Amino acid sequence: MTAILSALAIIVAATAFIAAPAAAAQVGQYVATVRVDGGDGSQYFRIHLVEVADITAAFDNLNKKTDTHPNGLVVRTGPEYNVGYSWHIDPNDVAFVDFSTEVCDGLPSDVESGAITSDRYCPWSSRVVAMTPIVV
Repeated sequence: MTAILSALAIIVAATAFIAAPAAAAQVGQYVATVRVDGGDGSQYFRIHLVEVADITAAFDNLNKKTDTHPNGLVVRTGPEYNVGYSWHIDPNDVAFVDFSTEVCDGLPSDVESGAITSDRYCPWSSRVVAMTPIVV
C-alpha cells in the first residue's frame, strides 16, 4: 500500500510539474498583435499587455474562445511597442470587452490621422493574431 501511495504521489507531482509551464506561460508581459478588418482591408497594431487578466483575455481572443475586442486609453507620446504609429495604448488602461461606444471604433490609421477623436480606441472588428512574450 505504501508503494502504491508513493507511486501515486510521484505521478501527481510529475503531472503538476508538466502542467505548470502552460499556466506560467501567461505570466509576465506580452505584446498582442491585433488585426483590424475594415472596408479597405486589414490593418495591424500592437498592444503592450502587463496585467494578467488582459493577457489571459488576449490569449482567449487569439484562441477564438471569445469575441471580445480591446478598449484602451490612447497615449500620443510615442509608439512604445506599436511600431509604425505615433501612439500606443496605455498598458495600465486596457481591457478586452464585449461592447464599446461607437466613438472609439475604427482602424489604427483613424487613430493616427486624428479621425478618431476619442481618448480611447476600441476596434470592434478586431482579433488578436499573435502574442509575443517580452523578455525583461
